[in-house]
Amino acid sequence: MLDIVISGLLLSGTYALVALGLNLQYGVSRIMNLANGEMLVLGALAAFWMFTVGKLNPYLTMVLAAPLAFAGNWLIYRFLLRPLVSRSKNQGQLEVDSILATFGMSFILIGIMISIEGGFFAYKYLSIPIEVLGTKASLSRIVAFAVACCIGLALYLWLNRSRTGMAVRAVAVSPQSALLVGIDVPKISALAFALGGAITAVGGVLISTFITLDASIGVIFTMKALIIVIMGGVGDTRGVLIAAVILGLVETTVATLIDPGLTLAAAYLIFLGILLFRPQGLFGRKPT
Repeated sequence: MLDIVISGLLLSGTYALVALGLNLQYGVSRIMNLANGEMLVLGALAAFWMFTVGKLNPYLTMVLAAPLAFAGNWLIYRFLLRPLVSRSKNQGQLEVDSILATFGMSFILIGIMISIEGGFFAYKYLSIPIEVLGTKASLSRIVAFAVACCIGLALYLWLNRSRTGMAVRAVAVSPQSALLVGIDVPKISALAFALGGAITAVGGVLISTFITLDASIGVIFTMKALIIVIMGGVGDTRGVLIAAVILGLVETTVATLIDPGLTLAAAYLIFLGILLFRPQGLFGRKPT
């Protein structure tokens, strides 16, 4: 049982890295980004190439990838998604349009990655077994978990303690009300979308140190990120971190005690349960 708990917690760090970015993009910018997983794989591919070709430390690649991903996602929002936001008459139309647009964008990114690296790609970094409370785990997974915790804490403090962070929260709650108090909603939405993409790319760099990936696997990460965001509550960083822990523990328990092939089924059942019985998320309030 202790092995399950430790493995589940380390897996939750991976899921938190995937979900924090989508939570910002969907919770603030109102963009359901179905290319979220592809952005993660793109970050992982960058780390793979920099490590195998340039012999560059993956954690240094992470520092370089974050601003590049931020700039790239800002451009995507500014020139592809912002026109959709401007023409949408309501939230429902924006969600449909953004789903279609980002779904198409995911295929573009997959095509680019296939042209760069056709098959599976993987490398080993810090794959040193470390004993944690009697069970062994690779150092790379422990580092990824620690970074996920640091990013989650930093994001939570930024959203709750800084002026810009409070503006982001205001837009997440009500863009119309935020406009009335002088907040530049388009600017804040672009910032949130770009920051979400940067966090996702950083997650990809970290995950690449211990997982074998390929260009088409992004859809799995997108699905799990969506489950975590819905479970934790859209726009709620605290809820996303706790939901990532729950999903990690559930999947590890199912894989260890029942069958590894049923982990996706378990995740999907959790998703259905949340949609049916707690659609507002773990910490959300029912609409009055």
